[in-house]
Amino acid sequence: MFQGVVVPRAENTTLRVSRYLLRGLWRIWPRLADVLFSRDADKREDFLGTFAPFELVLLLALWMTMLVNGWGIFFYGIRSQLHPSALTLTDTIYYAGSSLFTIGYGDIVPHTTLARFMSIVSAASGLGVVAVVISFLFSLFASFQQRERFVVAVGARAGVPPSGLGLLMVHANAGIRSDVAQVFRSGQEWTAAVMESHLAYPALVMFRSSHDYESWVGTLGTLMDAAAIVMSTLDPAHLENPQSLGQARIMYDLGRHLVRDFASYFGFADEGEGEVGIERYEFDAACDHLREAGFSLREQDTAWQEFSRLRSAYCVHLNRLAHWLQIPPLQWIGDRSLIARQEAHIV
Repeated sequence: MFQGVVVPRAENTTLRVSRYLLRGLWRIWPRLADVLFSRDADKREDFLGTFAPFELVLLLALWMTMLVNGWGIFFYGIRSQLHPSALTLTDTIYYAGSSLFTIGYGDIVPHTTLARFMSIVSAASGLGVVAVVISFLFSLFASFQQRERFVVAVGARAGVPPSGLGLLMVHANAGIRSDVAQVFRSGQEWTAAVMESHLAYPALVMFRSSHDYESWVGTLGTLMDAAAIVMSTLDPAHLENPQSLGQARIMYDLGRHLVRDFASYFGFADEGEGEVGIERYEFDAACDHLREAGFSLREQDTAWQEFSRLRSAYCVHLNRLAHWLQIPPLQWIGDRSLIARQEAHIV
């Protein structure tokens, strides 16, 4: 519990019980969803959305159970200092629970200084755990709400389903291409917040968006794909806002940092790089859309080579994370089998 709540950083150690619970339970949950809702995608997604709250409640119950049993074992070791005598392990666990939750029925009482002192410590630890858990829950939900506000905002700016191409197209069609730089700037702050909160509290990773075709992984991929397009494909001499290129570079570097950190934490880091994740014809089609929207582009073969280099640095790990979390498919991210050969609907 100390590592999972108090330590404000990613602790990928063998002592972190929450890590085993999250990964072990998630191996079962999607399979159960496939069995129960194989013919209803909406209900399946709703069922996957219940995982994070369920896992969180189960984790809190597990923490309390371990604490009660730990104190019960301790009191069993000093059972001769408790009254009545000849207490069993079950009796001392019961006494530990009543002490921890400050109930104190009085049927078992300490009669030595050590036993009395440790009973007080047990009660104090129970109050401390309750206080920490309450703070933990408020912190989790505040981080989740902050994350989702930006996810919804980017969803409105990036088409349905959201994509890096869609982000640029929506702003071009709305006549606000210069605002892309500000989107990248806001995206940098959001990415830093996600990196800090989600690595410290991995339960946040599993909380799904309540909106269709939206997820925090998809939002990150949307921002990184848009940044890669700006850096590789758009002609920097004809950008309406000169800051767009610089903000795109910072967004790309920060997003790649986040992707690699999550890949390392969840064990995807050894899967390497090198895949672009899209076909050349998809890139050519995207270039056609950009030209129609009024963007000035670099030479297409050169742009493809640079785009491939940039995207291959994060594509494998991002898609691996998207597949593991089973997020709704996006244009260039996740399971694209249903939409890979379809154009995204651009608002």
